[in-house]
Amino acid sequence: QVQLVESGGGLVQPGGSLRLSCASSGSDLSMYEWAWYRQAPGKQRELVATILRSTGGTYYADFVKGRFTISMDNAKTTIYLEMNSLQPDDTAVYYCWTQSRDFAYWGQGAQVTVSS
Repeated sequence: QVQLVESGGGLVQPGGSLRLSCASSGSDLSMYEWAWYRQAPGKQRELVATILRSTGGTYYADFVKGRFTISMDNAKTTIYLEMNSLQPDDTAVYYCWTQSRDFAYWGQGAQVTVSS
């Protein structure tokens, strides 16, 4: 079993930056892929970025490419999402996710609000 705990959400002005963290704990250490998703009010959850645990290879959705960066710590148990040049359309609840050998796990969500 794995527990994912997110932190770093908050209120930021347009053009500002935030860094989200997602720390994992538990007995299942077979995770091989990490991702960040987001869901705005009234919209479906959408994929933001992914990272492969084995290689560090990344994928970004077009709407964040060049602005957001996904990364891992050295132990590959915590992932981050560095968000720059934030705009009101980025306002959403951001969820981290990981796929292990047998299960997928979700974080509790972190609210990101971009507003003047």
